[in-house]
Amino acid sequence: MGAAAAEVVAPPRPTSAKRRSTTLKFLFELEKPDGVVPGTAKLPPPSPEPEADSLIDKIASCNRVFTFADDAADECEEERDAKRERLVEVLGAVRSSGSAGNKQQQQQPLDHRVMVALLKMVGANLFRAMPPSAYPALLPPDGVDEETPVMVLAPSWPHLQVVYDILLSVVTASDAKTLRHHVDRAFLSSLLALFRSEDPRERDRLKTVYHQLYSKLTCERAFMRRSMAAAFLRFVYEASTAERHCGAAELLEICGSIINGFAVPLKEEHRAFLARVLLPLHRTRWVHTYHRQLAYCVLQFVHKEPGLADAVVTDILRHWPVTNCQKEVLLIEELEEILEVLEPKHFQKLAVPICARIARCVSSYSSQVRIVLAH
Repeated sequence: MGAAAAEVVAPPRPTSAKRRSTTLKFLFELEKPDGVVPGTAKLPPPSPEPEADSLIDKIASCNRVFTFADDAADECEEERDAKRERLVEVLGAVRSSGSAGNKQQQQQPLDHRVMVALLKMVGANLFRAMPPSAYPALLPPDGVDEETPVMVLAPSWPHLQVVYDILLSVVTASDAKTLRHHVDRAFLSSLLALFRSEDPRERDRLKTVYHQLYSKLTCERAFMRRSMAAAFLRFVYEASTAERHCGAAELLEICGSIINGFAVPLKEEHRAFLARVLLPLHRTRWVHTYHRQLAYCVLQFVHKEPGLADAVVTDILRHWPVTNCQKEVLLIEELEEILEVLEPKHFQKLAVPICARIARCVSSYSSQVRIVLAH
């Protein structure tokens, strides 16, 4: 009992600060949500520069232009095929960079240096002098000739096709700010000049690209409209009668879409475009190649402001063809479309001159004119 009492019970040790643990579990517990362990530096993401440099080198290798001429001594089929393969690879890279991997991932714009290289390559391949026309210098008034080719195809289209696809992908994948920094007015003017190509496939691709650029480059829309108007006026007043108006139909298709978006009441600038640009296009000998698109544009103006029908019909009747029966048929059909959308109060002003012209057409020597009037 005494021994037990003499035994001293050691008091508990005072609690001290918890000793820092160096176990792996402790390190994991200290790990921050961003994945950085205290005392260590966060590793930077892998740099995209090596990949971009490789793509730029591949783009630069496509700057060489092949003529696809049979007598070209410095060209061979293997080199042409190799360039097309590289162009297809560039197209795939552009498309993959322009599409997001998933719906939550934000679309990344193309690298600035890649954009510069792409547009330089596009210009080297597309911007070129057009070859002499494959159409004969003189054609009958109706534009029909048995020896005239149905269409003229560019021999370098295997390369041009992919280049146009690349350009369209670049325009589609880029936002307006990026395009403003890389597409200037000289580039737009050079694109517009390519509408003179006699290959309908090229003009169709151009139409799509130029329209996409018009949609995105809002600050350049006025310039692009003026440029198209200048091209139309050249067709009317400067081009020779033998020059085929390639590109007029495609440009009018673009204009039709633009006119469709005009707000009412129309601006004076838009009315002037109708009077000074569109109506004179009825006077050329090649009107049959683009009349369908021209009539659509004119009809859009009359739909928006029926009061414009007076000026439209008066101009058409004033420049009525004398010997071109095909053109007569086209204008009769256009007048019919305009009259269908007019209200009686607008038709009364035009009834006398239109009926006088129709009466003369009834006695025409052309069976085509009489048939269209009978229907």
